[in-house]
Amino acid sequence: VQLLESGGGLVQPGGSLRLSCVATGHSFSRYSMAWFRQAHGKEREFVAGITWAPVNPDIEYADSVLGRFTISRDNTKNTVYLQMNNLQLDDSAIYYCSADYFGPISNMKSGKVDSWGHGTQVTVSS
Repeated sequence: VQLLESGGGLVQPGGSLRLSCVATGHSFSRYSMAWFRQAHGKEREFVAGITWAPVNPDIEYADSVLGRFTISRDNTKNTVYLQMNNLQLDDSAIYYCSADYFGPISNMKSGKVDSWGHGTQVTVSS
């Protein structure tokens, strides 16, 4: 599956953005999806993940974004979203979408995924 992120941009602290990731290919509904980010000079880190389960999918967040970010998916549009509220300076990074076929989030958190997008830049600045 190929992934294309969009929705990044420049936002002031406290602002919001919604990232989208559209998957092309087949069987999107069988892929667990996750968002990662990589800030300048830092390693890529897990942000949020949602499993493939059609009912009550498992969802996990990094502690740093818990309560501020929300991951969701729309299988009819082959799209996963990341709603980001109350953005802070430390949230500035390139955000990457990832997919793993029937993957558990535990594997995805370590970066063991089948596909990566090219990323979208999020800059939080006053």
